Amino acid sequence: MRPDRTGSGVALAGGLLVVAILLAMHRPPICPCGTVRLWAGVVQSPENSQQLTDWYSFSHVIHGFLFYGAAHLLWRKAGLARYVASRWALVVAVLAEGAWEILENSPIIIDRYRAVTVSYGYSGDSVLNSASDIACMALGFLFAARAPAWVTVLLALGFELFTLAMIRDNLALNVLMLAWPIEAVRTWQAAG
Repeated sequence: MRPDRTGSGVALAGGLLVVAILLAMHRPPICPCGTVRLWAGVVQSPENSQQLTDWYSFSHVIHGFLFYGAAHLLWRKAGLARYVASRWALVVAVLAEGAWEILENSPIIIDRYRAVTVSYGYSGDSVLNSASDIACMALGFLFAARAPAWVTVLLALGFELFTLAMIRDNLALNVLMLAWPIEAVRTWQAAG
């Protein structure tokens, strides 16, 4: 279920639409520090979620794995023609990831991150970082479309364990702390 040229083009257009929406929301185009870096490796810094990639880029790749897995299961269950599924699955994934980026940069989620996670000073993402997050998701989706499922699952588990060891956070803990914060987890994360 690999996207064709039309699907890839529409997915790119969807990503650009999200960028336009974020700019219209007055999100900073790049890091307010004025520099553009490939990597921001310090989580509790003003450059986290502002540069091209950071520790949370791994989570966005996993989003792509999950979106591909969901599309693959739905495609098989619904009996959709391979042509329809391959053309539109990546488009739907980009739009879903883009919707999250828009929501994540809204006051309700920014305030939630500040209130219940160790991201006390979180101010949202730069548009550059959001666009990179969408690209990371798309890379994860395309990887999962080509790799055996067991390789994708092992890589996702590896990313989760790696980021857990490096920064005491990962996709699973991020979702947990946003949805159902546990003070003991927050204390443990803050101690790292």
